[in-house]
Amino acid sequence: MTDFSLIASVTLIHLLAVISPGPDFFMALKNSLTYSRKTGVFTAVGFGLGIAVHIFYSLAGLALLISKSIVIFSIIKYLGVAYLLYIGIMSFINTPTAISIENKTHLNDISPLKAIRIGFLTNVLNPKATLFFLSLFSLVIRPDTPNVTMLIISIILIVNTTLWFSLVAVFFTQKRIRIYYNRYQKVFSKIFGGVLIAIGLKIAFSE
Repeated sequence: MTDFSLIASVTLIHLLAVISPGPDFFMALKNSLTYSRKTGVFTAVGFGLGIAVHIFYSLAGLALLISKSIVIFSIIKYLGVAYLLYIGIMSFINTPTAISIENKTHLNDISPLKAIRIGFLTNVLNPKATLFFLSLFSLVIRPDTPNVTMLIISIILIVNTTLWFSLVAVFFTQKRIRIYYNRYQKVFSKIFGGVLIAIGLKIAFSE
């Protein structure tokens, strides 16, 4: 039997977690404004694929292993930190070029595959996401939860993530916002880089 109350509870908890700003949000913002709306949406697809990985290892019982092993969790944690620091530092080093607000090809855009890869790595190496799924699958979702319910929950979590960050990409690439961003592009690039570095350092020194 499908547990609709559990589905509703998990959906709400996940929405609140997704909406709160973190590495995924700032990466979606950075790629949408630095490249294009399309790139922002493909980055969101990468986030969704990352969520699928978190769900897979949680269902496979690996979440319990990760929660019990400081070494395994530390490896995931510092891989995530290294990736965020790398992206942040590159935002400082690279000089962005102006982006056309017309419906033309963005000459400085990146490929959909690269955007998906960036989104995937940002999400799957995010220790906060790992902790969220460890908590979700150990405290909220019971071991005897029906398979149909788990399938519905899994689809909802992936779709929620992809849709939310696609909306972020669409909203922040509106014409007025794009014009303002082009005017202060170098400043925003450094701000995004600084935020990602700050998040990485905060994760690195957190218990």
